[in-house]
Amino acid sequence: LPLLMCLKKTDSCDVFFFVSLQLFSIFAFATCGGYTGQLRVSVDCMEKASSNLSIGIDFGYPFRLHQVSFEAPMCEAMRRERVFLTGDYSSSAEFFVTIAVFAFLYSLMAAIIYIFFLNKYRENSRAPLIDFVVTVVFSFLWLVSSSAWAKALSDVKVATDPDEVQLLISACKDQTNTCGSLHGPRWSGLNTSVVFGFLNFVLWAGNIWFVFKETGWHKGASRFAAGASEKQGGTFSQQSYNQGSFDQSGSYNTQGNMGQPSEYSQVGGPTSYPSQM
Repeated sequence: LPLLMCLKKTDSCDVFFFVSLQLFSIFAFATCGGYTGQLRVSVDCMEKASSNLSIGIDFGYPFRLHQVSFEAPMCEAMRRERVFLTGDYSSSAEFFVTIAVFAFLYSLMAAIIYIFFLNKYRENSRAPLIDFVVTVVFSFLWLVSSSAWAKALSDVKVATDPDEVQLLISACKDQTNTCGSLHGPRWSGLNTSVVFGFLNFVLWAGNIWFVFKETGWHKGASRFAAGASEKQGGTFSQQSYNQGSFDQSGSYNTQGNMGQPSEYSQVGGPTSYPSQM
């Protein structure tokens, strides 16, 4: 139904696009900004009393993993150590969420303008130009932020891999102790956020055309093309008219020359008079 609206009515298509932008923006920052994950590892010491077979490590947005810590046994006289994860991926995550939030707010404002103030929007020549520039900028920002977040997510997956976390524990470096991973984080939510990020880029890039149609650049180009077409059609008609006049004139002259004898033919030659003496 929305696709048929886009094919038949431009205004409805514009509103549909802005509503889609709002929904996809919400999905993008909700799946990323609301994420919390957990992994569990086990440390089995030779001294069973020092073992910890279920160490839970919680982390989440904004993924400042270097601030995430947990306690692990050192397998030496009941001693314990505090271990920190590695990596800080907050810049990419926060940039992605920030773009999603601002894109949602702008698309919400634009939808309100398109629904209630469309006539005033079209009467103001500067508003469509501003809308066009902002749409292009958001399209570029969505591409950059989604790419950066996709790269950061792959690094987060490596940093929170239970096998990699075990390498940070001192007791796991001793061959006499046994370390294992119980379960790793679930990545379906964050993977979805990356997908929504690139879908937002596609939507915003596609919306550039609908916004461009409202600008004076498109209207001026349309008027120029229509004027050039009319001028070309008028020139062709004038040439056709002149050609027809020339043919008619030439035919008349030719028939006139063939139908009427010349003065020289009527006389038939010079007249000689007898001389009188």
